[in-house]
Amino acid sequence: MLLYNTLTRKKEKFRTLSENNVLMYVCGITPYDTTHIGHAFLYMFFDVFSRYLNYKGLNVKYVQNVTDIDDDILKRAKEEKRDWKELGQFWTERFLKDYALLNMQLPTEYVKATDTIDVIVEMVGDLLKKGFAYESGNNIYFEVNRFKNYGKLSRLNERQMTLIAKERGGDPDDPKKRSPLDFLLWQRSKEGEPSWESPWGKGRPGWHIECSAMSYKHLGAQIDIHGGGYDLTFPHHESEIAQSESFTGKSPFVQYWLHASMVLCEGEKMSKSLGNMVFVSDLLKNYSADSIRWVLLSHHYRKPWQFETIELSPADEKLTELAESLKQPSRGDLKKVEEYLDNDMDTPSALEYLERETAGAVLRKGLMLLGFQMKNSH
Repeated sequence: MLLYNTLTRKKEKFRTLSENNVLMYVCGITPYDTTHIGHAFLYMFFDVFSRYLNYKGLNVKYVQNVTDIDDDILKRAKEEKRDWKELGQFWTERFLKDYALLNMQLPTEYVKATDTIDVIVEMVGDLLKKGFAYESGNNIYFEVNRFKNYGKLSRLNERQMTLIAKERGGDPDDPKKRSPLDFLLWQRSKEGEPSWESPWGKGRPGWHIECSAMSYKHLGAQIDIHGGGYDLTFPHHESEIAQSESFTGKSPFVQYWLHASMVLCEGEKMSKSLGNMVFVSDLLKNYSADSIRWVLLSHHYRKPWQFETIELSPADEKLTELAESLKQPSRGDLKKVEEYLDNDMDTPSALEYLERETAGAVLRKGLMLLGFQMKNSH
């Protein structure tokens, strides 16, 4: 099986760290809003990928997290005058409901950042002791210059990194830092914010350390696959590598980095500020989960694409025709489907082949492998 590894920028033969076991961590949601089609595209890909690895006889331990303490949640809770915990719980439940309605299988473990504070504190303390981190103004920062390969995943230069960090939640201008790219591991909580005890006073974790701690706690020091949206490559995943490898002393932290591309709407990345978000719960009022799955899987996970609602009706019709093909005698075989999926999870070609060349039991097996329910369409 070939997988495109963001770290090496090429397709590589997939080999697991230990025979027949796959350790996979995928960055989950920050629960302050509802599930849009971009989220669905990302998690649908990892749903099918996980199913396929199981189909190939591998035991997949798939951990997905929920970042339930974060600047965005606290900001939204303040705006809506809601308790941050209640807000996070509400949107996590909504996300999991959409997840189930789209027939996605739950990860092996679904974990919360707030349940991992003890490991976060342990890691931060260790990074301080080893000299990879420093205390400044009641905050703890990771010192990027102490990690010689910072930038190996994103391949950005310092100027590019500084600009992107600013866009994605970092603060290069923070006067407490030794260098603009240094990032927060632990921060003193502001008045009214949630806080946890630590050797450095009451505070809360930085964004990147949460995922490193959850991955370490549930999967160990080194893992096979780390996934997420392409926009997480920098600074999030880059920083995860730095702090995880500095903490464990083991490299590489991750064998294969898999990143799903952005889904555009009206020519732009979906965002609340642009008002161009397409929500799964709205689509499910008019279209079947299988139709949504068909549209999502007909786009390769690494290619950015433009979501158009008009793609859903033809998908509905296609699935109605396929339901008739299921009644016919078996035709075709699954070897071709396997060939496509073995080539960096080429789901669009697998779907085309199933639609064109198979019928009966073979078609049913192929569709089930890709997570279709084949219930009656709306």
